[in-house]
Amino acid sequence: MSQLTLRLINERFAIHSLSETATIPAEVFTATIFFIAKTYDEISIVLPQHIVIPSDEVELNWQALEVVGPLDFTMTGILSNISTVLANQKISIFAISTFDTDYILVKEDCINDAIEALRDNQYLVI
Repeated sequence: MSQLTLRLINERFAIHSLSETATIPAEVFTATIFFIAKTYDEISIVLPQHIVIPSDEVELNWQALEVVGPLDFTMTGILSNISTVLANQKISIFAISTFDTDYILVKEDCINDAIEALRDNQYLVI
């Protein structure tokens, strides 16, 4: 796989959990960036931390690394390779994929270690 570039997004994120029957708060849709996932059991919402919404649970202080794309669907192992590098350093992630690219969220207190580990493994982090 050729060298991939990751971009650190200058934003703190919160990861919210809501019940599967909850209404998604209108504030979510005004955010400059947000992610929503709904399963049979729950709704997860990731959005900038400064936007406060009611939720059943919330995890604060995440930062995001964007895999600079767009990525071709024929590319394989992108998340697997990144998550392995970080797992080897005992760094937990929250991964999100979109049509064009992937985002890897890391707790703020681990972001510098994550960037260092990725750079040590031939990733360009800007």
